[in-house]
Amino acid sequence: MEIVWLGHACFRIKGKETNLITDPFPKNLGYSLGRVTADIVTVSHPHPGHSYLEGVAGDPKVVRRPGEYEIGNVLINGFSTFHDDEQGKRLGKNTVYLMEIDQVLVCHLGDLGHILTPDQVGELSGVEVLLVPVGGKSTLDGAAAARTVRLLEPRLVIPMHFKTPATTRDLEPVDRFLKEMGLKDHEPQAKLSVTKSNLPANTQVVLLEHR
Repeated sequence: MEIVWLGHACFRIKGKETNLITDPFPKNLGYSLGRVTADIVTVSHPHPGHSYLEGVAGDPKVVRRPGEYEIGNVLINGFSTFHDDEQGKRLGKNTVYLMEIDQVLVCHLGDLGHILTPDQVGELSGVEVLLVPVGGKSTLDGAAAARTVRLLEPRLVIPMHFKTPATTRDLEPVDRFLKEMGLKDHEPQAKLSVTKSNLPANTQVVLLEHR
């Protein structure tokens, strides 16, 4: 599969037969979706920066709540979590999605705002590619994101939802997360190609450029 970061919490994940978009955003976020089409769109929560379905062309199936879904050749499990560390009292709920695409388990944490419970870690067991928010303010910050990575032990980690020159949102940059992960000069790349056979043996962080 090919993973491209479109900005914020939005990725285009292109499998052999299925095109999936996560958390699409409107133009006022500072990024541009461009002309994207999808077979599936996942929405972690209904805040405008994560649920701009009008920006996605085609006739996609929309997944926006916890549950089990089988759409084409993609299996999706949605798990209920919170957008903050106060049981959702400030920012509401968030759905984490575990998706099997081309035999690879990809987890999109959405706007997760708290450390996962042991039960939640168990539900996400086996995740191979983790898309994790690191920008703090309304989600996990760099330290909490690094702790989450250590709990889940994925093979690949892609940070998202952090401050860039493009975004209008007040977020922390990715630097703290990289430091917590023991990384310094980490060059971003345009996209990531993943197959079951090329997954690394140990956890690696991949920094993507927003499109």
